[in-house]
Amino acid sequence: MTRIMKSTEEGRELETAPSSPEFAAATQPSYAQTLFLGPDGLRPGWGLVFFVATFLLLQKVAVDLAWSHDFGASGLWGMMLEEFGNLVAAAIPTVILARIEGRRWGVYGLPGRQAFGRLFWVGTGWGFCAISLLMVALYGLHAFSFGHAVLHGARMARFAAYWTVVFLLVGLYEEFLLRGYSQFTLARGIEFWPAAVVLSAGFALLHRRNDGETWAGLLAVAVIGFFFCLTLRRTGNLWFAVGFHAAWDWGETFFYSVPDSGTVYPGHLLSSSLRGPQWLSGGPVGPEGSLLCFVVMGLAWVVFARRYPVVGGGGQGVAALPATAGSSALRASE
Repeated sequence: MTRIMKSTEEGRELETAPSSPEFAAATQPSYAQTLFLGPDGLRPGWGLVFFVATFLLLQKVAVDLAWSHDFGASGLWGMMLEEFGNLVAAAIPTVILARIEGRRWGVYGLPGRQAFGRLFWVGTGWGFCAISLLMVALYGLHAFSFGHAVLHGARMARFAAYWTVVFLLVGLYEEFLLRGYSQFTLARGIEFWPAAVVLSAGFALLHRRNDGETWAGLLAVAVIGFFFCLTLRRTGNLWFAVGFHAAWDWGETFFYSVPDSGTVYPGHLLSSSLRGPQWLSGGPVGPEGSLLCFVVMGLAWVVFARRYPVVGGGGQGVAALPATAGSSALRASE
C-alpha cells in the first residue's frame, strides 16, 4: 500500500514538473526570395518584365526570319510567317512562366479544351456582324460605296482562305499578347479593370506604327480592346475575343475591302471606297476612324453585357482572374 502511494505521488510530481522549453530554429527568407517572390509566388512585376523582355527578343528573331527570304506575292507570305512568329514569341515566355508560377496554361485565356469551340464561333459571328453593321450604316449615309467584285472563282477562294488564316493568327497573337499572361499578371497587382485600361491603351499604341493611322483610329482600337476585356471577364477566356477579332479584320480587309488601321492590303474582294467627311467615313484610316465605330462598339458592349451577365445573373461565369492585388486566388464574381 505504501509503495502504491509513493508511486502515485511520484507520478503527480512528474506531471506537475515544468517541462523544458522547446526552441525552434528561426528561419528567415533570403533577400533574393523576398525580392522576387511574394505570398503567391513570383511577384507580378518581375513576371511582366520577363514576359515583355523575352517576347521582344523572340519577336525580333521571328520578324527577321519571316522576311529573310523573298517569297514574292507582294510580301503576303512573309506577313503570314511574321504573324505566326509573333504568336510563338508570345507563347514561349508564357509557357516558361506558367511552369515557374505553377499554373495551368488555360488560366492565361486560351484553354486548349475550348479551342475553336462554341465561344470562338459565336465571337466570329459577332465580329462579322459588327463590321457589317458599321459598313451598312456608312453605306446608308453615303459614306461608303461597295464598288464591284475584282476577284472571281479560284482566285477569290484562295485570297479568302489566305486572309482567314492570317487574321486568325492576328487574333490569336494580339489577344494572347495583351489579354493573356499580361492581363492575368497585371491584374494580380492592380486588379482587373485598371489592368484592362492600361493594356487597351497598349493595344492602341501597337497600331501607331501603321501607315495612315490617326488618333481617332487609335482611340477606336483602344475601345475595341476594352470591349475584348469585357468578353474575357464575362466568358472566362479569350476564345470569343479571338473569333470576334479575326472576323472583324477579315470583313474589313477582304470582304468590304476598306483600309484596316490605315492600310489597304492586296487581295481584297471589292473595288470599294470611302467618301465624305473623315469624321464619318474614317478617311484613310478606314471605318475604325469613323465616329460610327464608337456607336457600334457601344452597342456591342450593351448587348454583350446583357447576354453574358455576371455570376448570379443566370449567364456565363466571370473570368478566372485574381481577386486582389498580391493574391492568386481566382474569383468568380466582380
